Amino acid sequence: MMNTIKQRRGKPGIASFLLVLSAGAILSLLTLYTYRQSIASQEVTATIQLRTDYSEKEDAILRSIIAVVPNRAIQSMQHGANENSTKRQALSWQRIFTDSLDLANARSSISNDMKTSLGLSNLIVSNSGDSALAFPERIFNPVAADTSSYKSDYMSAGINRVIGNGYPAPLETADITVADRDALFPIITDLKMYGNLAQSEVGVSVTDYPNYNILKYPQINFGYAEPGDDFVAKRNWWAFSMELANNDNDLTGAALKRRDFVLSIYEIPSQLAISASAFMSLGEFGTGEGWDNVTISGGVFAGKAVVEGDAELTGLSSRRGMSISSDASIGGQSFVSNPFAPGVREAYQVTDGAFFPVSLASESGRVAFVPINRGKEFFDRFAVRQVENNTLSPTTWNNYSVGAVQCAMRLDIIEAESSTDSTPTKLRFSYLRGGVRQDLEIDLFSSGVPGLPPGYLFAANEGGSYDFGDAVIDLAYGEDSTYAFELQATGFVTFNNARFGDPLETIVKSGYYRPSYPFEITNLATGKICVAIYPERFENFLESLNADDTSVNNSLAVNVDYTTTTGSLNLDEPSIPTTDIDYGVVLKECSDLTSFTKGFSLVTNLRTYIGDDFNIVPMAPPAGYTPTGDFFPPSSLFTPEKRYGVEIDPYAVSVSGRIGSVASDDSAAPIRPLDSKGVSGSDFNSNRITVNLKPITHPAELPPITMMNWLITIDEVRAEFVDY
Repeated sequence: MMNTIKQRRGKPGIASFLLVLSAGAILSLLTLYTYRQSIASQEVTATIQLRTDYSEKEDAILRSIIAVVPNRAIQSMQHGANENSTKRQALSWQRIFTDSLDLANARSSISNDMKTSLGLSNLIVSNSGDSALAFPERIFNPVAADTSSYKSDYMSAGINRVIGNGYPAPLETADITVADRDALFPIITDLKMYGNLAQSEVGVSVTDYPNYNILKYPQINFGYAEPGDDFVAKRNWWAFSMELANNDNDLTGAALKRRDFVLSIYEIPSQLAISASAFMSLGEFGTGEGWDNVTISGGVFAGKAVVEGDAELTGLSSRRGMSISSDASIGGQSFVSNPFAPGVREAYQVTDGAFFPVSLASESGRVAFVPINRGKEFFDRFAVRQVENNTLSPTTWNNYSVGAVQCAMRLDIIEAESSTDSTPTKLRFSYLRGGVRQDLEIDLFSSGVPGLPPGYLFAANEGGSYDFGDAVIDLAYGEDSTYAFELQATGFVTFNNARFGDPLETIVKSGYYRPSYPFEITNLATGKICVAIYPERFENFLESLNADDTSVNNSLAVNVDYTTTTGSLNLDEPSIPTTDIDYGVVLKECSDLTSFTKGFSLVTNLRTYIGDDFNIVPMAPPAGYTPTGDFFPPSSLFTPEKRYGVEIDPYAVSVSGRIGSVASDDSAAPIRPLDSKGVSGSDFNSNRITVNLKPITHPAELPPITMMNWLITIDEVRAEFVDY
């Protein structure tokens, strides 16, 4: 059998060649496409990563601005800030932004410390966003909505005009220099106030309350108040836009959307039931007894806090941490474990739907809380004697932050008997008349006029007149130790022979008066020398001096002038903590303070003995005041140590209002704000102490002198709220 094999005709290998060539071309195209897609994907990834890097850098810059601004605002109020261009430039918004770039390490995606810790030599960072950022004017600008003159190349000032939707109510000032500087520097001053432009955004009349008004607490975790709640404050603010990528846009091509921000410094007068920037113990007295008869409404602020026993607080905020007893209750919650552990806050808000009752300032990334605490200097004018000139802000730092300097009236011990006998021999009383400070030296053992007892003051020459108003005073008329006297006089007095007769013929005479002084030198039973203060006498005393009334002269600083220039070599600087050998202050005739229509404050660096009921008579509330209940003249007492009683220890003490402390925030031992001592120095037992504390809710409740806090925030102005 034969088998026949058929063969294909044509050139061998042609079909295989075409197939391989086609497949290779397709595969090459697929490879090229895949490569191009990979390159495109890498470009997208690189762009996303670059934008993420910019976003993280911007957030770090914003946090750095928060840290830098309050320091520069303080420096702008201090001596020499405006001395030359170098010092001014260091405090400018331009310098603040430049320094914030450095502080945030924004010029590099990895810090030098991190490079060192990696231990890699010749490390190359290929992030195209890393840059010297040499053009901050490309990064920071005033907001586009601001078309006014109240702006610089970097910042829009929130003053004297409304920018637009999404921006806060502006402050106003009639001082052109303040308005001009506010766009160049962070200016804090009493000359920035609320006016008609802000009326629709604040809680009460700007006519009645231009300095501090009722605002809404910002939406932040730091619980000085709950977000959205009313609180008393003044909001200084500035607006700027930022786009970090714009500095190197030609290199990276990563143009970002410019974002607008509002930087705020809230000036917050101390208003919580208990407030101190120091380390504070809450819940127990120093005797170890619990706060049994203590009622506290509202929150408590402490620099650092330890909550002991079974204390019950509405809320607690702190700057440097807290320790909470498992038996204590804050906001109705007990905290067995760390309240700041991850997830605890979120779980609480999910289940309770309320604001977390404990908080730290560090929990909010773009927030800083700064208590303005000068410590011991707050009590003592002579501890801050430097004259403050060449400041950028017209409100100087000492005038802003030292209570004794802020007082309208001043009473100083300026001379003592000798270096071994500290009995005061001369006082200096300072007050305001027509807004101008007047000084009156009072010799305690001589009138300085022959034949006149101590305490008499010159009124007028013969034939002259003096209007004493409603003040009741004693009169003297004569010369050369020969006088006619009239007691318990009042009203308009002409010093002439027709009224007094002629006690000394042919001699030109003079008229004198002796007011009822609201202060004197007294001694405790122990022999301790004290200055006794009688607040209820000030109204008539000031009227006899033709001084401004108690709505202006509403605060008193009592100090010892231990300086060698205006004081006596026989006087020493009082000690803090106070001692038994230093002078003291006795407060009496102080139950009715209604003559002080704007309130009364006492500031002293001496131990103070409260010898009578203090401020227990209510008065008619001022205009615009709507809270219910009795209204008392707003008052404050600032002293390094208070004691109750003058002659003997009282049986019990009852305290209402607010309690604070200016103790240093670095003290190792906690202060105990509710501890109370009698005149003997003995502690009261807990069953003899009743405390009812509540926060200030209205600016009418602010006393003339108060502690101040700053809350610094940065908020982004969302595009949907902006009308441009």
